[in-house]
Amino acid sequence: MASQPKSIRDSQTVISQLMQLTDANPVGNVQGGIIMRLVDETGGIAAARHVGRPVVTVAIDSMAFYSPIYVGNLVTLKASLNYVGRTSMEVGVRVEAEDVLTGEITHTNSAYLVYVALDENLQPMEVPPLLAETPEEERRVAEGKLRQEERLRKRWAEEARRASEQATQVT
Repeated sequence: MASQPKSIRDSQTVISQLMQLTDANPVGNVQGGIIMRLVDETGGIAAARHVGRPVVTVAIDSMAFYSPIYVGNLVTLKASLNYVGRTSMEVGVRVEAEDVLTGEITHTNSAYLVYVALDENLQPMEVPPLLAETPEEERRVAEGKLRQEERLRKRWAEEARRASEQATQVT
C-alpha cells in the first residue's frame, strides 16, 4: 500500500568533509574509493530520509570522475532523489571540491545510485511516491525513469543470457 508522496527537497542531503593525507593515493590525489564511499553514504542518507527506514545499495548506475580532488580540498556532496519505483529509489549525487584558500569550486564527480528500503524482516518494501514540485525536478524524474527502464532492460537481458548458458550446459 502506497503512502503519501514526499517532496524531493525533504530528503536532500549535503555533506562536507576536508580531505586529509590519509585519503591520498600515491600521486597525491584523493583516492577514488574514498569518494565512492562518501557518495554511497550521502546517497544512502537521502534515500533513508525519503522512506524513514534503513536502505541498502543495490546498484551504482554510473560514477563519473571529471577532475581530481586534492588533499586539503573541502569536498561537498549533494544528494537528491531523482526517481522512485515500487521498492527502489534512484539518487543522484554531485561532488564538488573547494580550494578553501582561494574559494575555487570544481565539479569533480557525478553518480547515480539505486537503493532499496528494508522492512522489519530486512525484505524490500514499498516506498513513498516522489513529489516533483518544479520543472527541473519533473525533468530529473523523467530522466530517472528512463535510466530505470534501461537498468531493467539490461537486467532482463543478463537474466536471459544466464538462463541460455545454463540450458546449454545441461544439454
